[in-house]
Amino acid sequence: MINLIGGVAAFFLAASPLHAGELSVMAGESIDLGGFRGVLHYTDENDGYRVIATIADGEAGVPVRFSATLAEGQSATISVPRKLGEPEQSLEISRSGDKLTVTELGSVSNQRTGAIAE
Repeated sequence: MINLIGGVAAFFLAASPLHAGELSVMAGESIDLGGFRGVLHYTDENDGYRVIATIADGEAGVPVRFSATLAEGQSATISVPRKLGEPEQSLEISRSGDKLTVTELGSVSNQRTGAIAE
């Protein structure tokens, strides 16, 4: 278990922060959902873009993996709970043509969007 957590932590450190247009196939990008941090990458498969996110609650949290295959026009959402009364923290991953876009969801004034594949 320690080797698994150490390997995931090393992968997190090797990934670069999310910026528009910089992610190529299998290149990791750092994501931050409040206290949950992780890496997002994709592969180009026959049936669509297979998006994989691995996140953990802080450095000591057990890693969790999310996977979805997105065809043209499809999207997927990753959300994590917050304290009672606080809004959830979410990322929406959308595919439009050859572009994969990640949008941080929350209050309208706090949304951020970035293309991760072109």
